[in-house]
Amino acid sequence: MTTTYDKLLFEISKSGRKGYSLPESSVDAFDLNSAVPDHIIREEPAELPELSELQVMRHYTGLSNKNFGIETGFYPLGSCTMKYNPKVNEDIARYPGFANIHPLQPVKTAQGAFELMHRLEENLKEVTGMDAISLQPAAGAQGEWAGLLVFKAYHQANGDGETRKKILVPDSAHGTNPASAVVAGYDVIEIKSNKEGRVGVDALKEAVGPDTAGLMLTNPNTLGLFEVDIVEIAEIVHEAGGLLYYDGANANAILGKSTPGEMGFDVVHLNLHKTFSTPHGGGGPGSGPIGVKDYLKDFMPSPRIEKDGDTYTVSTNHEQSIGRVKGYFGNFGVNVRAYSYIRSMGAEGLQQVSEDAVLHANYLKARLSPYYDTPYSSHCKHEFVLSGNRQKKLGVRTLDIAKRLLDYGFYAPTVYFPLIVEECLMIEPTETEAKEELDAFADAMIEIAKDAEENAESITGAPFHKAVKRLDEVTAARKPIVIYQKSE
Repeated sequence: MTTTYDKLLFEISKSGRKGYSLPESSVDAFDLNSAVPDHIIREEPAELPELSELQVMRHYTGLSNKNFGIETGFYPLGSCTMKYNPKVNEDIARYPGFANIHPLQPVKTAQGAFELMHRLEENLKEVTGMDAISLQPAAGAQGEWAGLLVFKAYHQANGDGETRKKILVPDSAHGTNPASAVVAGYDVIEIKSNKEGRVGVDALKEAVGPDTAGLMLTNPNTLGLFEVDIVEIAEIVHEAGGLLYYDGANANAILGKSTPGEMGFDVVHLNLHKTFSTPHGGGGPGSGPIGVKDYLKDFMPSPRIEKDGDTYTVSTNHEQSIGRVKGYFGNFGVNVRAYSYIRSMGAEGLQQVSEDAVLHANYLKARLSPYYDTPYSSHCKHEFVLSGNRQKKLGVRTLDIAKRLLDYGFYAPTVYFPLIVEECLMIEPTETEAKEELDAFADAMIEIAKDAEENAESITGAPFHKAVKRLDEVTAARKPIVIYQKSE
């Protein structure tokens, strides 16, 4: 049933209707014309909707009920680790002692907050196998950039900062890796994957040299495959004088099983909003702490949290530091949630997180492989990729499959990424889903694959049962309508 609350506020507006009632003011009216330059004063009133409070409330409540989130359905968005966020962590982040502090108040009055951050740093050191952690970066991409600045400071301190200008990036990498390298002032050299979907060791050997600053790598990689040659890869880069950067976006697959430090990495970032179950929040806030080995400590962001006996202090005297990358100590509320998650799970719980995430991914892969092309047959870690090439030959593209999934009540997986897989579907179920939910998703994917063989038109026009149907995406991109225009 369509109601007025499915319309825009402008469309249900009626002249003279108000959502407020204020008493007469005893204060003299402000003379706008004398205080504001003439050229920025409106000649006509702004065309704002006129509605009652109840209409506004129903409108926004209706919109919120249309939103899709992890609390409303399965979110198999590959590379994003969209796991459930336990609400106890939300409660803890709202404790008055955490919620009501201010970043500019004296450190001695916020000792509990600094103790929590220090403990979180210690936990993350154990998780990553690193020797020092900075909580400053506000998200994964900023963590990448900060880590690369540490690379640059290290090479400059060694006298070869002007020659080591190249960062090696696999062709299966997250898109932020080459972007971060460019922003940090490096040239990007792409390393081709081998036929197994992993870093080509021979290609790496050919690429390294005296101009190599480092290698950026995700392990397991974006295809969900573990880099089995990681020890040799680390030796190749280190022998050439470069450093290894670990993109921690896929850390959900290795908790309690391995650490970047054990693999030979020098710098790492973690996405607390992925691995440690804090909200993604519509693009932010996130948290992307970086960790480094002991020989890179001097280059870490400043200021830093230090413990002196039972007291926590802030130190700023770090001459070789790359400086601040964000105000204060990152997104504190996100860090509180992550710390709560780590403490509630414990070491054994975090290990089970990875075991369950890997089990779920391999289960889904086994169920779907008979119906979709599987570019890489080996066991995956926390995520896997399929190809819609088989369906494309029948006139159904991966985009059509993703749109059709919306009709089944599922958020679509990541599509067309990584770019090295044609018609790619990238699926990450995470550890928090029940088997029934995984089966329901698999059943929908299988039904779509069968429909592609029997009746392609039942897919290519999808979604059919949503408030917004299939858009003309080319026109929407080239001729967007971004303002409301009242019809005559």
